[in-house]
Amino acid sequence: MPLRRATIAATAIRLADAHGLDGLSVRKLAKELGVGPMRFYDYVRNRSELLDLMVDVVYARIAEADRHSGWRDTVLTIARATRAAALDHEWFADLLGGRPHLGPHALAVGEATAAALSQAPAVRGIDDLQRAVGALNAFIIGAIRREVTERRTARSTGTDEAAWQASLGPYLTRMLETGNYPTVARLVIDGAHLNAEETFDHNLTTVLDGITRRRLP
Repeated sequence: MPLRRATIAATAIRLADAHGLDGLSVRKLAKELGVGPMRFYDYVRNRSELLDLMVDVVYARIAEADRHSGWRDTVLTIARATRAAALDHEWFADLLGGRPHLGPHALAVGEATAAALSQAPAVRGIDDLQRAVGALNAFIIGAIRREVTERRTARSTGTDEAAWQASLGPYLTRMLETGNYPTVARLVIDGAHLNAEETFDHNLTTVLDGITRRRLP
């Protein structure tokens, strides 16, 4: 029976969710699908095409997020849906910000985002729109990658992030007692352990506030 690309993508995503991208190989995937590696290439030409297929499945989920009439709410919804998808499929974060994602669902998300940002008060032309899209994407990619990295670190150390940070206490204490890093000391000693979702929303709102602000003539 011929394989369906949707079946290939779903199986590859399941393997990547369990083992990461490093644990995803054509040979392992072909075995899961019950076909020989050479027959697998009849459906997907190479690993890059496989990753593109997987990524677009994730973008399909993001594209399904409820849309709103206002530009700002639309952008908030897309950004939050992107974060949620990346937390469910951590390998997706590894592929954000690399080569362009040009699958139909990725393009749909890009179109919805750009169309919404084009309605922001300070976006008056194509140059403003390019800058707005770039600023938003830079924030989303950076924030998601950092959060996923912290989650992985917590798992690899067998403890939570706060305990992992506490394990560095002796070293940090020695460094901060030198007095060379007073602002870092304030962040370490007085800073609260912030909720990841609340922080994402707060910083995302800050980015959108910047995009909204009109430039002086």
